Amino acid sequence: MKTLFFVLVFAWCAVCSPKVGWVLGNGLNKPNMIVILTDDHGWSDLGAQGIRKDIQTPNLDSLATGGLRALQGYTTAPQCVPSRAGLLSGRYQNRFGVESNKESVVPFLEQRTIAERLQEAGYVTGMAGKWHLGDEKKITDHGFDKAFFKHSNAPGYWNMDLEGRDIQPSEQRGGGYHLDLISDFACAFIDRYSDRPFFFYLAPRAPHTPLDAPKKYTDRFPGEMPERRRQALSMISAVDDGVGRILDTLRDHRIEEKTIIFVMGDNGAPLKITRTDSPLQGDPGGWDGSLNDPLNGEKGMLSEGGIRTPWLAYWKGTIPGGQTYEHPVISLDIAATAVALAGLETHPQDLDGVNLLPYWTGRNREAPHQKLYWRWTSQSAIREGKWKLLRGGSREYLFDLQADPGEKHNLINQYPDIATSLRQQLRTWGADLTPPGVDTPTLSQAATNYFDFYLDGKPALPSEISKDTKNSTDRREQRKQQRQKAIQNDPPRDKP
Repeated sequence: MKTLFFVLVFAWCAVCSPKVGWVLGNGLNKPNMIVILTDDHGWSDLGAQGIRKDIQTPNLDSLATGGLRALQGYTTAPQCVPSRAGLLSGRYQNRFGVESNKESVVPFLEQRTIAERLQEAGYVTGMAGKWHLGDEKKITDHGFDKAFFKHSNAPGYWNMDLEGRDIQPSEQRGGGYHLDLISDFACAFIDRYSDRPFFFYLAPRAPHTPLDAPKKYTDRFPGEMPERRRQALSMISAVDDGVGRILDTLRDHRIEEKTIIFVMGDNGAPLKITRTDSPLQGDPGGWDGSLNDPLNGEKGMLSEGGIRTPWLAYWKGTIPGGQTYEHPVISLDIAATAVALAGLETHPQDLDGVNLLPYWTGRNREAPHQKLYWRWTSQSAIREGKWKLLRGGSREYLFDLQADPGEKHNLINQYPDIATSLRQQLRTWGADLTPPGVDTPTLSQAATNYFDFYLDGKPALPSEISKDTKNSTDRREQRKQQRQKAIQNDPPRDKP
């Protein structure tokens, strides 16, 4: 009888106390969830990191102050398409054959996304911004009830307007700066669904090239600096403004304490080795103005500069504020955490991430992951504790990330047994991928240049970079002429 009494008391507390329900993940009080994924955003470009003095991110910094900043937050790939496929599926994208931007995204279309899973738990779901995972007109096929594809000032596509009204799926034109519009869409979504559990995925194309910040943002960063740097700071500032508006909207509806927010980048910044301040319009594929200091490498590498990004989590009243979390976490953990908070059950093989909430609330002091793995084209890597084995073609590097986070000292000759163990574990993991294996004999020319410069200390090859830039510029000029011709045939309208 006494046991029954305590069971009833505990059940009553779980129903009446939202935090108990949320932390246990029993679905009694499902929290709202917002995931913000920036684009080509270097690790140092967040004010809370304390590295750069020129950055202005007060709203993002407030999430770090009021929540948690993961010092070793990773993505699953150093490139847009595979990293997004990993985040939204909650699975290593290599398992289902999405390796890089060059491969087809068809295998992703067969995966269940976070949004689809949460719909099953009664969530209303939405997204705005960059998609990059297939037909933008079919985003709603992947679990998103309301969608606004918009990653530039060119026409977008939506099924809800900025007043939160349903419209026929249609092209969206004009109306303002794309980074402002998608944040406004997020706020309209929250206004409409504030009384229901919701999931929203905000994916600003910032500070990814082409760099296009308007004057109202660039005026915030006067003085001498590379114009590409000014643009990156401005675009990140626009994203930060949007985060501020989202926080205000949550507070207006008194649901801030019912909402968990994740922020991360899809991969590191593309420095293009030399960080050349090339003309903004003449080289849209060059350096995006963002920085990875003090990490080594850049987008397109499995070094820390390519896969470690800004990484925040905020849940007022549930995740203790002011945390700097030092254990490695990865974007795969977002889906696992979301599913647990929604009270959904999964099979161990269904998701590759870990529910992070017990670790962030202090109930579990251990590291969430014993090992993390990566494979991207001709590169592969494994991290176990402080050790990281990085492979590129026939080259191998062993780093002690605790002592050497900048990956400057290759210890593979000093610790051959550790390298052998990690290599075998990496190969075992790789055997289950599509296609299987992690042993690639050669690096691409671009990867060779990157490995030579960042990991082997050789000088950069400007001639190779210039050649690549010229070829890509010629192709972009052809596409620009095609777009201009299309606009002449179908001029844009003023209204959205």
